[in-house]
Order: sequence, then structure tokens, then C-alpha cells
Amino acid sequence: MTNMGASLFAILPELVLTGAILVVILADLLLKARPGRPTAVAVLSCLGLVGSVAAIAAVPGPGAGTSAFGVMIATDGFALFFKGLVYFAAFFGVILGLMSSEIRREQYGEYAILLLCLAMGMGLLAAARNLLMLYLGLEMVSLPSYILTGFRRGDRRSSEAAVKYVIIGAASSGLMLYGFSLLYGLFGTLDLTRIGMGITRLLAGPPTGEHLALAVATLLSLAGFAYKIAAVPFHMWCPDVYEGAPTPFTAFLSVGPKAAGMAALLRFFLTAFGAPVAGAVGGFPWQVLLGILAMVTMTVGNFAALNQENVKRMLAYSSIAHAGYMMMAVAVGSGDAVRSVMLYLPIYLLMNTGAFLAVMAVRERTGSELLTAYRGLGSRSPYLAITLTVFLFSLTGIPPFAGFIGKFYLFAAVLKAGSPFFNVVAVVGVLNSVIALYYYARLVRTAFFEKAGEGEGAVALTEPSRVMLTVLAVPTLILGIYWGPLASLIERSAGMMR
Repeated sequence: MTNMGASLFAILPELVLTGAILVVILADLLLKARPGRPTAVAVLSCLGLVGSVAAIAAVPGPGAGTSAFGVMIATDGFALFFKGLVYFAAFFGVILGLMSSEIRREQYGEYAILLLCLAMGMGLLAAARNLLMLYLGLEMVSLPSYILTGFRRGDRRSSEAAVKYVIIGAASSGLMLYGFSLLYGLFGTLDLTRIGMGITRLLAGPPTGEHLALAVATLLSLAGFAYKIAAVPFHMWCPDVYEGAPTPFTAFLSVGPKAAGMAALLRFFLTAFGAPVAGAVGGFPWQVLLGILAMVTMTVGNFAALNQENVKRMLAYSSIAHAGYMMMAVAVGSGDAVRSVMLYLPIYLLMNTGAFLAVMAVRERTGSELLTAYRGLGSRSPYLAITLTVFLFSLTGIPPFAGFIGKFYLFAAVLKAGSPFFNVVAVVGVLNSVIALYYYARLVRTAFFEKAGEGEGAVALTEPSRVMLTVLAVPTLILGIYWGPLASLIERSAGMMR
């Protein structure tokens, strides 16, 4: 097989997804006047995503010595794991969009196509081993996200959120690109592995002006990653975007891009700086900086969520806090830390998507996203209230839910670092989990212990909503008791990271 043929075979999931996008565009055009058009588009989109996940198994692994287009796109187990994860997130996003009245039927085809394009960008971002591919992947994720955030035309909140998203995204993207240009100027290559070799040689010598340039370049590069995972200080877009965007897209946005951004951040630091992350680069203690960012991010997210009356904004700040939990492990940079992040993200996909699905179900029936809409939910819709409680307590990290296992591995990896600084980081993380319990429990209390107001009747669940809640809640419970197969898969995938 030629090098080009091997490269094309290595990106088989992306090729399958590209074919699915073209088929969905064609189907949306041909079925324009048909009443079953949204359902047909959703089925084709889901089949395309399932086909892309299936194609992952056919991609040659590291044992075959292949990567796509030289060393630009990785085909190691780490990349393939994250591709599968973001495709599953997109699968749920497609289904939730079909179930929501926020996505108008005549616009559903556009929604599904943009979501598939976004999924492709996330897959490329997670697999990028080259600065150019990192930047292109980030932009492929960002541009469809801006459009989908402002998808509700005529809605002031949606338009305002999209504008804020674009402005902050452009600023962080510019900072990141400037950082990448400095790295290229220092080492004359865009390849992360060669940059890592250059950094090793640079740090072996005496301090020079290049050390300061490296510190500035890395700090600027970090801005783009922080923006994508909604870490402080690039988190400002998150609450407004989560509130203004259609709820199905908010559910997807809270998980998919965060997973891809976390994968890119891990690969950037572990490939360029080695594992664990170099303690001081250009005289700057990067592990300490990332640890401080993690503590600040989780603290800002949790404290800001305490008094939120809009449940979507509360979950937005919760998402910021969870980015902080995962950044603790990124700061450590060890093999155990990488595996803990990989374990946490699938669990986070289940529980956070489930929480937003419950929010969507309440909004569909009441027209409100405020906390008051959940009063008496335990009697108005018992199944919805119970499943919502499962997701919220799992997000808190209470046993026997899956979120407890995810946080246990994160904190264990941080404590295993064995330094006083990371012991402090772990303590701050535990305290933040206790703080988070307050606002999650506040929503549960409202649902079960407050009486519904006059005229607030039953919140009837549609059958698709009931099925989806079950599909998300059952593994959230099972993985809290039996997580061995998932941990084994992650062990194999992380072990193949190159």
C-alpha cells in the first residue's frame, strides 16, 4: 500500500463521516417537502456516526507503524478512544435535537449537518500531532459551534451568546496561533515530537533568551486549550452560551468539545514536554501553573453555581468546575493521571447529557429553565425526578454512582504524585466536591420537597425521552459498581499513546 493509501486508510472514520455528511445533505434536499424529513435525516446521521465508530476498529494501530499523512494525525489507541467518545457524544446530540422543539423541523437538517461537521473536527483535534493540525482542528470545532449557538434565529439570548462566543473564541484562537508561531520560530518544525526533542536540548543548556520565549509561547498556546475546555480565565463564554444555545446542542457542547480539547491538551504537553510534564520550562513551573489553574477553575465554577436560578447556567458553571477536576490530572501528567481523565470523560458524557436531557424535558412541558419549574417534580413526574437525581448525585461524586469512581481515580492520580503541592490540589478538589453538593442537592430538594405552584400540572414524559433517560441512567449506575471493562479498554488505549 502506498503512503497516501495508508494515510487514507488511517483516517477511515473521518472518510466514513464525510460520506455521511454528503448523504445527509443530499437527503435533506431531496426530502424537503416530506413530513418524515427530520426522522430520515436523524437516522442517516446516526448511521453515519455508528459507521464511523465501527471504522475505528479497522484503523491500523501503532503496531502497524502507521499514522495519517506522515506524523500529522495520530492513529494510536489514545486518539481512537477519543474519536469514539466524541462520535458517541454527537450521536446523543443528534437524537436530542430530534426530540426538542427548540430545533425547528425545517431546520433540523442544518442542525444535524453542522453537528456531524463538528464531530469530525473534534476527532481531528483529538488526534493532532502537529501544530497546524491542532489549530485546524480547533477551528473546525469552533466555527460550527458559533453557528449552532445562535441557531435560534430571532431569539435575543441565542444571538447574544453566539456573539460573545465568537469574540472570546477569536481572541483565544489568536493568542494560541501566536504561541504556535513562536514555537515554530524556536524549533523550525510544527511536529510535536520534534518540538519535544528541541525543548529537551534547550533545557539542557544554560538559561538564555530562548527560555523566556519558550515560556511565553507555551503560555499563549495554553490560552486556546483553556478556551476549549472552559477553564479560567477563558471560561466567560460558557454560562451565556449554555443558556442561549438550544438545549440539545448545550448538552453536546458540555461534553464533546471538552473531551476533544482535553485530549489535545494532554497530547500537547505529554508529547512536547514529556511525561510527566516538565517541572520547569524556560524557568517557569508548568505543573504548578496547571495545578493552580485547576484549583481556580473548579473553585470559580462551583461558587458561581451556588446561587444560580437558571438550571442551564448552573450546569454551565458545574461544567467549568469539572474541567478543573480533570485539569488536576493534566497537571500531574503521569500515566495514571492520563488514564483517570480517560475514565472520567465517558462517565461525564453519560451523567451530564442525562442532566441536560432532564432540563430539556422540563422545558418542553413548562417553557421554563428556572429552578421554580422543578417544584414538586417528584410528584408531577416521578421517573424524571428520580433519573435527574441519579445524574446530579453522580456529578457530585456520591457512591454508588459512576461519578464517584471517576473522581476517585482522578484524586488517586493526583495524590500518587507524592508532592505537597499536589496534596493541596487534591484537598481543594475534595472541598469543591462538597461545595458542589449544595447546589445539586438544592435542585433535588426543590424537586422532592417543595410543592408545585398553582396551575403546575404533571410533566408528562414522551416515550423517546423516557427511553433516553433510561439509556443514560442505567450505565451511570452500573459503572459505579462494575467499571472493569471500561478501565481495561482505557488501559490498552492509553498504553498505545505515541
